[in-house]
Amino acid sequence: MQGLVCLSSSIRREGRGRTITEEAWIARIISGDADAFRELVDKYGHYLFHAVYGVLRSTKDAEDVTQEALLKIYASLPQYRYQGLKTWLTRIAVNKAIDFKRSQDRKKEDLTDDWEGRTPPEPLQTDSPVETQVIRRERSTYVRERLDCLPENYRDVVVAFYIEEKSYQQIAEEQRVAIKTVESKLYRAKQYMRKVWKEEEWE
Repeated sequence: MQGLVCLSSSIRREGRGRTITEEAWIARIISGDADAFRELVDKYGHYLFHAVYGVLRSTKDAEDVTQEALLKIYASLPQYRYQGLKTWLTRIAVNKAIDFKRSQDRKKEDLTDDWEGRTPPEPLQTDSPVETQVIRRERSTYVRERLDCLPENYRDVVVAFYIEEKSYQQIAEEQRVAIKTVESKLYRAKQYMRKVWKEEEWE
């Protein structure tokens, strides 16, 4: 089972054991292949719903916003640059949820407050705290599931940084090494994860 987890998730199964790359899979969706898009919904739809629900805390609203997010994803796929599909999908879904929540909050405030003389709300930032939190949680789960796939010399620093969320300074002090050593080790680990896992933007 562990070996299956270690396989790159950029490969999809098709037909009798044939495989297609993530690029080919997305190209099928862009070309209008409904079955290919249905595969994407089947694979990520449940996860995206939970990401949206984490922002809205309403099943009905989360269902509606997830549908809107999937439509946005479909329309935006030509702009995807193959730098971590799940993270890219999550950003679209979470930002849709944040936009919806803000619009609902504004409607409530318009009914109860006089806005004259008040400063309008700031525009949504690209990397909102909610989006960052959702993506960080997803990365932590992803790493936990694949720890056995990591080379042993990367595991300690990856666990400390991505799961325990420690700073370079904390890791260096605990491992009694220089910060530069931690930076170098984590850099090599990120390079490995980008190359082998191809599922997240490892920053």
